[in-house]
Amino acid sequence: MMATWTGVAVAAMALVTASPQQVAVEKGVEAWRKDRLQRLQSPTGWLTLSGLHWLREGSQRAGSGPGMDITMATGLPAEVGTFTLAKDGAVTFAPARDVRAELDGGGVITAVTALPADVTGKPATVKIGTFSFFIIKRGEKTGIRVRDTQARARREFAGIPHYPVEARWVVEGRWEPAAAARTLPVPNVLGMSEAMEAPGDVVFTVDGVEHRLTPVLEEPGATELFFIFADETNRQDTYGAGRFFYAPLPKNGRVTLDFNRAYNPPCAFTPYATCPIPPAQNRLKLKVTAGEKRYAGAGH
Repeated sequence: MMATWTGVAVAAMALVTASPQQVAVEKGVEAWRKDRLQRLQSPTGWLTLSGLHWLREGSQRAGSGPGMDITMATGLPAEVGTFTLAKDGAVTFAPARDVRAELDGGGVITAVTALPADVTGKPATVKIGTFSFFIIKRGEKTGIRVRDTQARARREFAGIPHYPVEARWVVEGRWEPAAAARTLPVPNVLGMSEAMEAPGDVVFTVDGVEHRLTPVLEEPGATELFFIFADETNRQDTYGAGRFFYAPLPKNGRVTLDFNRAYNPPCAFTPYATCPIPPAQNRLKLKVTAGEKRYAGAGH
């Protein structure tokens, strides 16, 4: 009983002695984490991915059965249908006989149907039972991304471990805008590189040591800076390929970095994502003991 009361007293004391800044940071991160987990576990979240199949030019039969050009996830029909990639990059889909395939918002597919890719901003999604798929383009590669709302990773998801929230990891940095329009080559897990707009650098100090990170804008007119970074906790405590976080755009020459909101990239949860990885200048010689730790859920 004494031990129990001691524990309660310690917890109560911690609440009393926490600074207003610490309380505010904890409250903000708690709300952010709630939203993060909701999106991750949603029917279109990263935990539902169950396949990624790259197309070659021409027609390919796809399905879960033998003899297919593309072998898809168990649970889909033995033959789903035929995908055709044209020379100009356009993709069409024709369902196999007796397969009920529905175009999201467009009814049952009964003939050859064009499938606009994700780069159009409005990819066409085809649904078959609990499965759905759509076309993605990554550089010169075109593929079929498959989701399953009953995927094991989603069904067995039990949360993400993380470091304790600490106000010390909310760091204000100096903004150094780029002298001219500039792009940053950002590599990805496919061995490709994408040139992304990099409007400047953030210089910040942790424990008396100065560090620098280069954020990018995910799209023209973005309202947040996107950071893809690595640090000395990777592989041992956090995801080996690095983590991500966002920060508000610069204000009065300053940028606030909240490393408590550093999160695992999609590739930490599924082998079917195509994540960017940190460019060389964003590999910090620092242990960032904040944010999400390495995920070890279903399939990992």
